[in-house]
Amino acid sequence: MAVLETGLLVATVGCVLANSFEVVAKAVRAEFVLRNCAEVGVARRWIPHLAVLEGAGVAGLVLGLLGLPLLGLTAAAGLVLFFVGAVIVHIRARVLYNIAFPLAFLGLAVAAAAHFARSTG
Repeated sequence: MAVLETGLLVATVGCVLANSFEVVAKAVRAEFVLRNCAEVGVARRWIPHLAVLEGAGVAGLVLGLLGLPLLGLTAAAGLVLFFVGAVIVHIRARVLYNIAFPLAFLGLAVAAAAHFARSTG
């Protein structure tokens, strides 16, 4: 059990780090973000809104790690939904060459949800 708990904690921290990177990339309108959004049909005007949603998820995960596990669970669930949406958008646009990225982020969010679900009983 300790190995599982450690793995889920590491994945949760990885989720925080990966999503933090993405929030910054969206905030500065990094070229790869603009290119990917254009390929999957997401208008540029949505990028700041997506950054806010993802940033709220990161903040909730951090607060969960700092002792508010129910908030962490809620944030992780929100990120799961966010990345399910991202995967669906990639599939609908038939942009599959880079679908591993939203799938990896989805996996990290699921692991974070499992971590906080175990913490909340």
